[in-house]
Amino acid sequence: MMAVPTAAVADPCTAVPNRGPTPTHLSPGKRFSGSVRYIVDGDGICVGQTADPTTWVEVRLSDFRAKELNEPGGKFAKLMLDRLVMGRHVDCVADNRSYDRVVARCSLDRRPLGDLMRRAGVREGGR
Repeated sequence: MMAVPTAAVADPCTAVPNRGPTPTHLSPGKRFSGSVRYIVDGDGICVGQTADPTTWVEVRLSDFRAKELNEPGGKFAKLMLDRLVMGRHVDCVADNRSYDRVVARCSLDRRPLGDLMRRAGVREGGR
């Protein structure tokens, strides 16, 4: 059997550029909010106020470190994060930047997402 290469699927959230400065409204300490539009993995979400993916912010949760998708428990973490927050409004506070993501602490109804994930039985352990 021959392997056929496929294109990698990029995250659709692009508000933070791969290169260049972080938008000022996403600098450390700034608050931002919106609906969860996309689940990247067990500790990554895209937050946006509109349906336009160019305005979506890719967030790496600062208070929860999920296992990688290819590790045991990684797909479960993504599934649970999806069930908990997909389509719901979250409030976030930016901490810093990691590549094209904003590392932030986000909450749903004033409850930190990291706490919600732990209460849902998701184990931490990623890189």
